[in-house]
Amino acid sequence: MAALAWLLIPFVAAVGAGLWGSWAGRTRRVRSDGPELIGYARFREAMERSRPAEEELRP
Repeated sequence: MAALAWLLIPFVAAVGAGLWGSWAGRTRRVRSDGPELIGYARFREAMERSRPAEEELRP
């Protein structure tokens, strides 16, 4: 009976891993790229603004 108890532990772990894997791999709502593109555009604008300031500091 003790051997069955020890075999139950990996079985429960395997079932738990299967449930977690199915939950983690589920398909989620498709999100548009809008927020990422807006953030990238803001980053590019900020980088363009910093270039003239760097050139003014150089002798």
